[in-house]
Amino acid sequence: MLKDCTLLLPGRGLRYHQGSSRVKECNNSCTSSHQSVKLLKFADDTTIIGLISGGDESVYRWEIDHLATWCSHNKLELNALKTVEVVVDFRKNAAPLAPIALGESPVNTVETFLFLGSIISQDLKWELNMSSLIKKAQQRMYFLRQLKKFNLPKTMMVHFYTAHPHLLHHHLDKGRLQRIIRSAERVIGCNLPSLQDPYASRTLRRAGKIVADPSHPGHKLFKSLPSGRRLRSIRTKTSRHKNSFFPTAVGLINKARDPPH
Repeated sequence: MLKDCTLLLPGRGLRYHQGSSRVKECNNSCTSSHQSVKLLKFADDTTIIGLISGGDESVYRWEIDHLATWCSHNKLELNALKTVEVVVDFRKNAAPLAPIALGESPVNTVETFLFLGSIISQDLKWELNMSSLIKKAQQRMYFLRQLKKFNLPKTMMVHFYTAHPHLLHHHLDKGRLQRIIRSAERVIGCNLPSLQDPYASRTLRRAGKIVADPSHPGHKLFKSLPSGRRLRSIRTKTSRHKNSFFPTAVGLINKARDPPH
């Protein structure tokens, strides 16, 4: 939902409305009508992202009602029991917002929810998501030890390590992830790629796609300097912003374009 985005919205609130329809197919004829509301569909999951500015929720609530009406007209049914709402609001004196309802069914407001395999929290921090990933990676180290027990070649164990999704690296918690990498190195018996290498390569690959796509919302953040060789650095005031995708991607692109010494 927030993939490759940096959110700095002082004095504003974001409300996330996630639901699940009871059918497997949903065409693209149902779209949001306002720029402040985004409607995302993936298989049978539907998510509404609404920007609440100035305390005006009318557009956000209209889009929810419009989605419910569209589903009923197209023989789809939103599952209110699997629908939750997360409010992201960093204002110091945030006023409580009125609850959302789908028909006669109220929607629960929660602090975290699972979105396409990632845990999204209302403070936009990743501790819970990282703890979940590290726990799964530690559990799956068992299979790596079993491969070692059966005397499989090191190359096959390295392929298993690099291919398994829960053993892939993430840059947000380097300490705990590095310990898992060292454990895997001891089991396999060889050195594994550093934590930074896969993160840098994937960030550059994703940034390259955004630079090549003028329609991407983040395309305008990759501005070239008058020389045309480097990109303009993104000013940041917090470590959260500095370590987010776009400032990091700009720094990696500039580093890759620097001439070798």
